[in-house]
Amino acid sequence: MVQDDPDYFSRLVTQQLPKYFWIGCSDSRVPSTQITNLLPGDIFVHRNVANVVSYTDLSCLAVMQFAVDVVRVRHIMVTGHYDCSGVHVAMMKQRVGLADNWLRHIQDVHQKHEKYLGDTLPPRVKYDRLCELNVIESVANVCQTTIVQDAWNRGQPLTVHGWVYGVHDGLIRDLGMTVSSMEELPVKKAQSLARYETESVKTHE
Repeated sequence: MVQDDPDYFSRLVTQQLPKYFWIGCSDSRVPSTQITNLLPGDIFVHRNVANVVSYTDLSCLAVMQFAVDVVRVRHIMVTGHYDCSGVHVAMMKQRVGLADNWLRHIQDVHQKHEKYLGDTLPPRVKYDRLCELNVIESVANVCQTTIVQDAWNRGQPLTVHGWVYGVHDGLIRDLGMTVSSMEELPVKKAQSLARYETESVKTHE
């Protein structure tokens, strides 16, 4: 690094003022800085299996609270990805061990949105769609935490985004879950889910 950029580490020491907080999957193919073309110090990160945001996950909530209240990030990016092993295991109801308890969150998303994941869908479409629905629900969960609600109530600029990354092509898909206030959440979520209503009709035709 020093050979390519002699000031890299001296600059990094004073660079911990990120505007972005990334909640992503632990998958080694999904590195936050490379995907967003940001440098270390530009992005605050929390990762877990299948990028789940749960109200009972104190690790995620602690990192989120620190990011919002102390670091004062302006954007939270909940980023899933296609070909997610955690989502696939949950969808197929495979037993893998202790992680089964964590992946129960994905199965809950599956049950909640069963009408968008019917048996008539091709397996690949169903798999990709569950990856997307998991992000949509995680964005909703972020917005409904006391951490984000308190930030909005005190007028702190903060926007939550829902993205899915394609490991097969390196592109990020915006799921339309860009939310800057609690009032926006039900509208954005309804709009995002409405796309599946249209696609389901086309699939059946």
